[in-house]
Amino acid sequence: MNAKRLAAFVAGAALIVTVGGLVILSSGGEEEALVVYRSPTCGCCQKWADYMADHGYDVEVRNVTSLATVKRELGVPHESSSCHTAVVDGYVIEGHVPASTVARLLRERPDVAGLAVPGMPIGSPGMEGPNAEPYNVLSFDSEGASEHFETIPVTR
Repeated sequence: MNAKRLAAFVAGAALIVTVGGLVILSSGGEEEALVVYRSPTCGCCQKWADYMADHGYDVEVRNVTSLATVKRELGVPHESSSCHTAVVDGYVIEGHVPASTVARLLRERPDVAGLAVPGMPIGSPGMEGPNAEPYNVLSFDSEGASEHFETIPVTR
């Protein structure tokens, strides 16, 4: 094998190894990093963070003094606001979005800025209670426009 052919072979093998490594790293098996911004006094925000950790997310909680600033910087529409804001793999997660819905978002990768559960519906993760009702998860884009993403039924 001459030097040019050997160099091309080595370069090609290195590319295959690199691509193979990327496929292994992105195929799962590792926890998704989830950064949660919350007020240090909000208990339901911590309950949601714990719930997400229990569902396989590597959760980092950041207590902040101005959630409004975080929401504005991340483009959360005012009408979709809730008590905490999170970021996972480039998507914004506003409020008590179920882990299964976040997993769907990461699996399907729609062209949205994020998901939101406006308010604090009883029955959502972190807001468990006896009077649970179905609630909606909205998607929103970088312009602040939102639309229905999923309805979460009552589970008992």
